[in-house]
Parts: sequence; structure tokens; C-alpha cells
Amino acid sequence: MITLLTTPADRELVITRTFDAPVERVWEAWTRPEHVRKWYGVAALTMSVCDIDLRPGGTWRWGQRGPDGQEIVFSGTYEEVVPAERLVYSEVFEQMPGPEPVRVTLSFDATPDGGTALTSTSFWPTTEIRDQALAAGMESGVREEYDRLAGYLKTMARTG
Repeated sequence: MITLLTTPADRELVITRTFDAPVERVWEAWTRPEHVRKWYGVAALTMSVCDIDLRPGGTWRWGQRGPDGQEIVFSGTYEEVVPAERLVYSEVFEQMPGPEPVRVTLSFDATPDGGTALTSTSFWPTTEIRDQALAAGMESGVREEYDRLAGYLKTMARTG
């Protein structure tokens, strides 16, 4: 499957990917720390933190540590939680906090063949900050992360 990143408007970034897993399984993999720890980020780094308080007003914090000890941590607050359908949340890159957070809507939609179309629509503080993140390697990182999620979803299916 292809992970597609597009910039349809100023400040906007849309990431789409279809997974060969039912919506409920993709939701669970995305919202439960014991699952997120298995697929989040890039393989060269180690998961250092995964906190999820999944409720409107609850916070989340996910991070990885490199071999040199440097941490890459993202955090935010859930604004809307509709189980197996939609998450709306803020996101801050803690090592480079900006004037305002990125606002993300994550949609989980069932496909006719029983899979899940996952769409992440984010609005950035400025077009320049969005483009800097893309230029810094975000696209390849997201693709690897979503590939890891796809592999983990297969593992979840086998283990029940």
C-alpha cells in the first residue's frame, strides 16, 4: 500500500493510507499504548515514552530516543474522540515548540473490502513550518511508520 502525503492548501497537510485491517483493529493499534509502542516511529530509534489519556481534554505524549540519546517527542491534547471513527487533537514537537500547535483530524473509514482508509488532515501554524518539516525528512519517516503499522496490524490479526 502507498502512503500519500499531499499539500492541498496553505498550511494543510493530508496523509492517506489504506490498511488491510478492520477499523476497530486500526483504532486499537493507534489508541492503546501497548500497541503504539510496537509500531510508532522509525526502526532506527527506540520508543522512550508513550502516554495516552484518550478522552476530550486528555493528553498524549509519544517519543523516541536515538542511539546518541537525543529524544524526539511529540505531545498534545485530544479535542474530540469518536471511537473507531475520528480523533481530533493538537500536536507539538517538543524540541521545537512553535507559536501554536498543529491541529490534526484523524479519520478511520471502513473500505468495501473490510480494510481501513486512514486520513490525517493537519493544519500547521504557517505554510513555512509545514514545508520545513517536510524538507527535514517527515515524508520518509511517515512512510516508514505507516509501513511498520501495516506490519503490526498483521501481527495483531495472527495473535487475536
